[in-house]
Amino acid sequence: MGKILVTGATGFVGKALCKRIASNGWHVRGVVRSAEQAANLSAGVEVVQMESIGADTDWSDALAGVDAVVHLAARVHVMQDNATDPLSAFRQVNVAGTERLARMAAKAGVRRFVFLSSIGVNGNITHDQPFTEKDKPRPYTPYTLSKFEAEQVLLRIASEMEMEVVIIRSPLVYGPENPGNILQ
Repeated sequence: MGKILVTGATGFVGKALCKRIASNGWHVRGVVRSAEQAANLSAGVEVVQMESIGADTDWSDALAGVDAVVHLAARVHVMQDNATDPLSAFRQVNVAGTERLARMAAKAGVRRFVFLSSIGVNGNITHDQPFTEKDKPRPYTPYTLSKFEAEQVLLRIASEMEMEVVIIRSPLVYGPENPGNILQ
């Protein structure tokens, strides 16, 4: 089995994913923001600490020997945004940070890059039928616009470099100990 780098490893989806793929025999390297967060990961997950994600983040050590990246980390769930320019703040992490990680991953020989986007890229509401991959994107918040822009960057990188990109436009995720918007 190969090695998978999971960003956002201590988030709701990240913790469950790290546990699952490690139980399937993969070597998991989880990216966390702090040493305190590392305690929340399953046994056997190799921890890499990265304090921030942006256009200048050096992913070299985290990507060494990695076969695939699952990029879950993002600026998200900002309920009371104090940023002077929220769109710029979302773009710094979700677009520029994602681009930096993907380009460095491709150069490091990573074969597959999985990106967790958002169903919100498709819009805020559907009428009479669910969203599909054929729908025209209609991002409606700074967050969903930044996720759509990151998708576009990743598609460009996939066409330029030898790396498969998988984009998942996930709906709100529900499960045990669910945080975030669903409880509202």
